[in-house]
Amino acid sequence: MSLLTVKGLNVTFRQDGKANHAVKDVSFSVDRGETVALVGESGSGKSVSALCTVSLLGGSAEVSGSVTYDGQEMIGARETLLRKVRGNDISFIFQEPMTSLNPLHTIEKQLGESLALHQGVGRGAARGRILELLQKVGIRNAEERLTAYPHELSGGQRQRVMIAMALANKPDILIADEPTTALDVTIQAQILELLNELKESENMGLLFITHDLGVVQRFADKVCVMKSGEIVESGPAKAVFDAPKHAYTQKLLAARAVGQPEPVPAGAKEIVSTEDLRVWFPIKTGLMKRVTGHVKAVNGASISVRAGETLGIVGESGSGKTTLALAIMRLIGSEGAITYQAQDVRGWSTKTLRSLRREMQIVFQDPYGSLSPRMSCAEIIAEGLGVHGMPEGKSARALVAEVMEEVGLDPATMDRYPHEFSGGQRQRIAIARAMILRPKLVVLDEPTSALDMTVQVQIVDLLRALQRKYGLAYLFISHDLNVVRAMSHKMIVMKQGDIVEAGLAEELFERPQTDYAKTLLTAALELKAHGATE
Repeated sequence: MSLLTVKGLNVTFRQDGKANHAVKDVSFSVDRGETVALVGESGSGKSVSALCTVSLLGGSAEVSGSVTYDGQEMIGARETLLRKVRGNDISFIFQEPMTSLNPLHTIEKQLGESLALHQGVGRGAARGRILELLQKVGIRNAEERLTAYPHELSGGQRQRVMIAMALANKPDILIADEPTTALDVTIQAQILELLNELKESENMGLLFITHDLGVVQRFADKVCVMKSGEIVESGPAKAVFDAPKHAYTQKLLAARAVGQPEPVPAGAKEIVSTEDLRVWFPIKTGLMKRVTGHVKAVNGASISVRAGETLGIVGESGSGKTTLALAIMRLIGSEGAITYQAQDVRGWSTKTLRSLRREMQIVFQDPYGSLSPRMSCAEIIAEGLGVHGMPEGKSARALVAEVMEEVGLDPATMDRYPHEFSGGQRQRIAIARAMILRPKLVVLDEPTSALDMTVQVQIVDLLRALQRKYGLAYLFISHDLNVVRAMSHKMIVMKQGDIVEAGLAEELFERPQTDYAKTLLTAALELKAHGATE
């Protein structure tokens, strides 16, 4: 008998008298020591199917079929049984750690809560186990991080804390919902190896939900491909990858960011450069809060980007990638030279900087978190026009319609709200918000990491087209080196605040010089083997 068995699962949501069949007659099983992957694009029903295993959908969902764990029926089960199983026998790693972690509690308290609830472990006894878990999932200086709050950790570090919480009680079934989306490739490899080792050593079943087929190909035993709420193809991973039968599976396997950006125009002028840029955060200790050291988030960075050129910035979480970009945009304090279009902007006042803000825009990693849920699409895109002034001769709605068409959105949807759009559409809204001001420099901070492979390809093509049309300079921050290679002319590799290698992107990919760059690129090629650029 399988440890977890799903048979004929159906899930329907009703809104305004309309029925949305999110899951249709889904069946699969997970045995001890086995990894089963649910793959498919956003909205295909992967996460909804997983949430049904311990009845986490709430009263708004109509659920039918059967879900059994260790012979016990979970659909319609008593709340006392569900509370015992949730987080103890069946544990989850969710995709968005910032919405899953409590912003008011320290990391130690949140990890300790799970141990206290299910094992009755007190705070003192729990500390050793918590440190062990944090070290296992690759968090450096684990003891110093115990008193940290979620906002004090990088995105990758927060995801690692979520993984540690899920593993705390040694569950029988671990359901991992896009657990490596926010992680750089070296940590991805470590986490996946860790999950694989735990699965084998603990004889644990692993249900892995992802859109990253490179991960699936390497680690899954069985694959279920989902589309529009249905499983369209399933079987042993090797068989599905070697000879996919369904057209949708073939489409997913073929989706990857390929090609190279257009060459930088001859004589392109320099847009921004830095010389020995430093961002050091003081470490204060003791009663008097004296400075006893510094966190060298960025340590002596020198870069330059021309019009029509993309500088790829890669490195592990916490290496200083985003901090460097924020310092260049004068959104955080720094030391060292920052030159924008031949002007030293270090001493500029807030008022003087306003004109600069129009020409320097940013597209964030999480397209849902960076859009106000209370503003319509039109209001979000036009917000910058209200701050920087409207161009003469056009209304705000006309400009919004124009830029929406440019990024591949239907202007007829401009009065809808963010929750009414897919992940890819939300990222297009974020890009439109930046582009409506016609900037010269755009920071792209992990703009494709939360997106499906097929949507990633669309966004990469869109960004290249906009760069070609307007001669945009991009700072492209990403842990997905396949996408970096498709986007970048030049590249820098960062480690713990230092630039350890820099050069032309293609040369760096072909002939990395430092051991760290070699490790980073090797990990990327192993995880993305199915979609590596030829």
